[in-house]
Amino acid sequence: MKEDIFDRIMHFYGLRVFNPFYKKHKEVLLYLFWGGCSFVLNIFSYSVATIIFGISELLANVLAWILAVVFAFFTNRIWVFQSKTDSYAKFARQMADFFCGRIATLVVEEVIILIFIAWMKMPGIPVKIVAQIVVILLNYIISKLWVFKK
Repeated sequence: MKEDIFDRIMHFYGLRVFNPFYKKHKEVLLYLFWGGCSFVLNIFSYSVATIIFGISELLANVLAWILAVVFAFFTNRIWVFQSKTDSYAKFARQMADFFCGRIATLVVEEVIILIFIAWMKMPGIPVKIVAQIVVILLNYIISKLWVFKK
Protein backbone atom coordinates (compact mmCIF):
# COMPACT_ATOMS: atom_id res chain seq x y z
CA MET A 1 0.00 0.00 0.00
CA LYS A 2 1.24 3.48 -0.88
CA GLU A 3 2.50 5.56 2.03
CA ASP A 4 0.56 8.71 2.88
CA ILE A 5 1.92 11.86 4.45
CA PHE A 6 1.38 10.54 7.97
CA ASP A 7 3.35 7.37 7.20
CA ARG A 8 6.21 9.51 5.87
CA ILE A 9 6.14 11.73 8.98
CA MET A 10 6.69 8.62 11.11
CA HIS A 11 10.05 8.12 9.33
CA PHE A 12 11.41 11.38 10.81
CA TYR A 13 14.23 11.00 13.27
CA GLY A 14 12.84 10.77 16.78
CA LEU A 15 9.46 9.51 15.59
CA ARG A 16 10.71 6.17 14.27
CA VAL A 17 10.51 4.70 17.76
CA PHE A 18 6.71 5.19 17.67
CA ASN A 19 6.31 3.63 14.20
CA PRO A 20 5.23 0.14 15.41
CA PHE A 21 2.57 1.66 17.68
CA TYR A 22 1.48 4.01 14.89
CA LYS A 23 1.14 1.20 12.35
CA LYS A 24 -0.84 -0.96 14.77
CA HIS A 25 -3.25 1.85 15.74
CA LYS A 26 -3.08 4.10 12.67
CA GLU A 27 -6.83 4.29 12.02
CA VAL A 28 -7.72 5.25 15.59
CA LEU A 29 -4.83 7.72 15.86
CA LEU A 30 -5.80 9.43 12.62
CA TYR A 31 -9.45 9.46 13.67
CA LEU A 32 -8.46 11.14 16.92
CA PHE A 33 -6.29 13.65 15.07
CA TRP A 34 -8.89 14.57 12.43
CA GLY A 35 -11.69 14.29 14.97
CA GLY A 36 -9.75 16.74 17.11
CA CYS A 37 -9.46 19.13 14.18
CA SER A 38 -13.18 18.78 13.50
CA PHE A 39 -13.84 19.31 17.22
CA VAL A 40 -11.85 22.56 17.20
CA LEU A 41 -13.62 23.75 14.03
CA ASN A 42 -16.99 22.90 15.56
CA ILE A 43 -16.33 24.59 18.92
CA PHE A 44 -14.78 27.64 17.25
CA SER A 45 -17.63 28.16 14.78
CA TYR A 46 -20.22 27.55 17.55
CA SER A 47 -18.48 30.12 19.76
CA VAL A 48 -18.31 32.71 16.99
CA ALA A 49 -21.98 32.18 16.15
CA THR A 50 -23.20 32.42 19.75
CA ILE A 51 -20.81 34.97 21.26
CA ILE A 52 -20.06 37.32 18.36
CA PHE A 53 -23.24 37.04 16.30
CA GLY A 54 -25.67 36.27 19.13
CA ILE A 55 -27.23 33.30 17.33
CA SER A 56 -29.24 30.91 19.51
CA GLU A 57 -27.39 27.86 20.79
CA LEU A 58 -29.45 25.33 18.83
CA LEU A 59 -29.10 27.16 15.50
CA ALA A 60 -25.41 27.86 16.14
CA ASN A 61 -24.92 24.17 16.80
CA VAL A 62 -26.48 23.25 13.44
CA LEU A 63 -24.29 25.78 11.60
CA ALA A 64 -21.17 24.50 13.35
CA TRP A 65 -22.28 20.94 12.59
CA ILE A 66 -22.53 21.65 8.85
CA LEU A 67 -18.97 23.00 8.71
CA ALA A 68 -17.54 20.20 10.84
CA VAL A 69 -19.35 17.40 8.99
CA VAL A 70 -18.22 18.51 5.53
CA PHE A 71 -14.65 18.75 6.86
CA ALA A 72 -14.94 15.39 8.64
CA PHE A 73 -16.34 13.55 5.61
CA PHE A 74 -13.36 14.34 3.44
CA THR A 75 -10.70 13.82 6.11
CA ASN A 76 -12.28 10.53 7.23
CA ARG A 77 -12.72 9.32 3.67
CA ILE A 78 -9.21 10.22 2.50
CA TRP A 79 -6.95 9.71 5.51
CA VAL A 80 -8.67 7.81 8.30
CA PHE A 81 -10.54 5.02 6.53
CA GLN A 82 -8.82 5.42 3.13
CA SER A 83 -12.08 4.63 1.42
CA LYS A 84 -11.99 4.60 -2.36
CA THR A 85 -15.03 4.47 -4.60
CA ASP A 86 -15.04 3.59 -8.27
CA SER A 87 -18.13 5.53 -9.34
CA TYR A 88 -19.97 8.72 -8.60
CA ALA A 89 -22.98 6.70 -7.44
CA LYS A 90 -20.89 4.87 -4.81
CA PHE A 91 -19.31 8.15 -3.71
CA ALA A 92 -22.75 9.77 -3.39
CA ARG A 93 -24.01 6.76 -1.40
CA GLN A 94 -20.99 6.93 0.91
CA MET A 95 -21.54 10.65 1.46
CA ALA A 96 -25.27 10.14 2.09
CA ASP A 97 -24.54 7.37 4.60
CA PHE A 98 -21.99 9.60 6.33
CA PHE A 99 -24.40 12.52 6.59
CA CYS A 100 -27.24 10.27 7.79
CA GLY A 101 -25.01 8.90 10.55
CA ARG A 102 -23.98 12.42 11.49
CA ILE A 103 -27.61 13.60 11.51
CA ALA A 104 -28.33 10.90 14.09
CA THR A 105 -25.58 12.22 16.35
CA LEU A 106 -26.65 15.82 15.66
CA VAL A 107 -30.01 14.92 17.18
CA VAL A 108 -28.20 13.56 20.26
CA GLU A 109 -26.16 16.75 20.52
CA GLU A 110 -29.17 19.01 20.01
CA VAL A 111 -31.01 17.22 22.83
CA ILE A 112 -28.01 17.66 25.13
CA ILE A 113 -27.84 21.38 24.27
CA LEU A 114 -31.59 21.83 24.64
CA ILE A 115 -31.67 20.21 28.07
CA PHE A 116 -28.48 21.57 29.61
CA ILE A 117 -28.10 24.98 27.98
CA ALA A 118 -31.59 26.12 26.93
CA TRP A 119 -33.60 24.61 29.78
CA MET A 120 -31.15 24.27 32.67
CA LYS A 121 -29.18 27.43 31.75
CA MET A 122 -25.79 25.78 32.17
CA PRO A 123 -22.76 27.48 30.54
CA GLY A 124 -22.75 26.88 26.79
CA ILE A 125 -19.13 26.08 25.93
CA PRO A 126 -18.52 23.44 28.65
CA VAL A 127 -21.78 21.67 27.73
CA LYS A 128 -20.89 21.89 24.03
CA ILE A 129 -17.46 20.33 24.71
CA VAL A 130 -18.96 17.41 26.65
CA ALA A 131 -21.60 16.92 23.94
CA GLN A 132 -18.86 16.87 21.30
CA ILE A 133 -16.96 14.13 23.15
CA VAL A 134 -20.11 11.97 23.20
CA VAL A 135 -20.70 12.70 19.51
CA ILE A 136 -17.10 11.91 18.47
CA LEU A 137 -17.32 8.47 20.06
CA LEU A 138 -20.68 7.73 18.42
CA ASN A 139 -19.44 9.04 15.06
CA TYR A 140 -16.43 6.72 15.11
CA ILE A 141 -18.66 3.71 15.71
CA ILE A 142 -21.04 4.74 12.92
CA SER A 143 -18.21 5.47 10.49
CA LYS A 144 -16.33 2.26 11.24
CA LEU A 145 -19.29 -0.12 11.21
CA TRP A 146 -21.54 1.44 8.59
CA VAL A 147 -20.16 4.19 6.36
CA PHE A 148 -16.56 3.19 5.64
CA LYS A 149 -16.77 -0.54 6.35
CA LYS A 150 -14.11 -2.53 4.56
